[in-house]
Amino acid sequence: MNRFTPRTGGAAMHPLLPALFILACSSASAQTDNERTLAPVVVTASRIEQSQTDALPHTTVIGPEEIRNSQAVDLPSLLKHEAGIQFTQNGGYGEASGLFLRGAQTRQTLVLIDGVPMTKQDATGTVSIEHLMLDQIDHIEVVRGNVSSIYGSSAVGGVIQIFTKRGEGPPQASVSAEAGSRDTNRVSAGISGSSEGLHYSLSASNFHTGGFSALNPAQIPSANPDHDGYRNTSASGTISQEWAKGQEFGLRFLGTRGKADFDQNFGAPEDVQTSKTDLGMFSLFARNRLAANWSSQLSYSEFRDKNENRYESAFGVTEDSFRTRTRALQWNNEIALNAAWAVIAGVERQWQMLDSDDGYGTVFDVNRNADSVYAGLQGKSGAHQWQFNVRHDQLDRVDSATTGYLGYGYSLTEALKATASVSTGFSAPPLGYLYAPGFGNPDLKPEHARSVETGLQYALQDVLLRAVVFATRTRDELQYDPVSNRFENIARTRNKGLELSASGKWFDTSLRGSLTLQDPRDDVTDERLRRRARTLASVSASRAIQRWEIGGNVDYSGSRPDGASWLGAYWVANLNARYAVSKAFSVFGRIENLFDRDYQTAYGYNQPPRGVFVGVNWKS
Repeated sequence: MNRFTPRTGGAAMHPLLPALFILACSSASAQTDNERTLAPVVVTASRIEQSQTDALPHTTVIGPEEIRNSQAVDLPSLLKHEAGIQFTQNGGYGEASGLFLRGAQTRQTLVLIDGVPMTKQDATGTVSIEHLMLDQIDHIEVVRGNVSSIYGSSAVGGVIQIFTKRGEGPPQASVSAEAGSRDTNRVSAGISGSSEGLHYSLSASNFHTGGFSALNPAQIPSANPDHDGYRNTSASGTISQEWAKGQEFGLRFLGTRGKADFDQNFGAPEDVQTSKTDLGMFSLFARNRLAANWSSQLSYSEFRDKNENRYESAFGVTEDSFRTRTRALQWNNEIALNAAWAVIAGVERQWQMLDSDDGYGTVFDVNRNADSVYAGLQGKSGAHQWQFNVRHDQLDRVDSATTGYLGYGYSLTEALKATASVSTGFSAPPLGYLYAPGFGNPDLKPEHARSVETGLQYALQDVLLRAVVFATRTRDELQYDPVSNRFENIARTRNKGLELSASGKWFDTSLRGSLTLQDPRDDVTDERLRRRARTLASVSASRAIQRWEIGGNVDYSGSRPDGASWLGAYWVANLNARYAVSKAFSVFGRIENLFDRDYQTAYGYNQPPRGVFVGVNWKS
């Protein structure tokens, strides 16, 4: 039997993980009254600042403390613990990744960096999240479900918004360094603070790993058995000036360069492939209080994604390159009608561009404009809570789309709330799907989706539990058609399921858990969608013991189809610890894949074996 086929031993963990999740939830409810804290404030669920417990879409927050305690290096390593999120990766750090949120295609989940859309317009249907390092990130908000009426195209599965660091308080500096298995090392440094209305933050990091062979030669005999390493250099910063209360102007930027060795599943064992990816983002913004009840934000931003690949074989050397650039001008307004109700309204213009060179003489350069207008109303009346959103998007040479969201919440008790929503959404075809020479199709229409969900939320003191039942159907889904040899609107998909998320404290132990039970299927053939698991689960715990912070997590994924093969169910455990030598200085370490499990998220591609890493941190 192949070691990556479904095994009885892997599947045996399946029923245990929901039990662990329930245990984590019930343990969290032992929180004492003396440890009461406020729920985080979120903005992504409606574009209006609100308590996380007031958000009607299923929203979770990964804060600075959770990011620090996890000791995760990159964004995929952190997000894979969250409800409804599944990652695939063609090897280790820096290798091509896929993201399924509620079973939706990668291009159907919108990723934002400080409100700037992270788009990729080529024909891969992916987003380069594998190159985002956590050293640059302050916190993350994850909104699940169809919120196209708030954010437009590509928000059918949900929205992941990344917030970079912003300076507050007295000047602070930090330096961190770590090293470990597979010739891995990482260094990072940052400085931040604020004074007389000036806020500033600057951070930079460098990461290197020797890696391991991305492809498994037992499954892909032509694989090059060499180690596929990765190198990443990143920097980000924010500077803003608040010259009066409610009046602020600033600049944000982020840049990262990732260089990876990778393997293809065709060719010869001697072939060598390398890639270089440059991501860049900047945003100029002005926040202004135009009246006592009217707040406005005007921003101009740009996101760039440039990918270059080099292939060395017995036939010579070839190179290709793909470059995406999206510029956006957005004006967002929030008007408080009274203490309980608020309105948002805004307009947005995007300039989208793609140019590519496949290395064989095929070069193309295309662009389009996208114009949007949106509005929303939300508020409370007694035990009732409402959220209405509507949006109209018009893209050059693509059908326009009008989408809507209606959400409702009812407080059964002070701690228990029932929620329900219906929504429509769309996802526009990337420029590469439309115009790539040979297989592009300029007649493609946007994908359209309809979603319904109901849920229960329990929020008391530090404990937040959320259970959501959801169903989504998508029509005119884009798929490559081998008969016509181009992309077509020929697919229909559906997914329904249950999501559970939990966070809280039991005395000094922080607990976090998630469970997803879903059934993502092709609506035409009734077959399970490729690489989607029916069951996903994660449990993590962290406890402070004097100067120690000790934690760990267990992740589980059910079996999944991948073409003609099936990927076996697996579970992976990780441990981490930190010791405070002094108030400013600490040492830390972690063990990844504690039990050295063999598993894959894409057929033929290995995932990291056990790794041990140690480091030091200084913070003023």
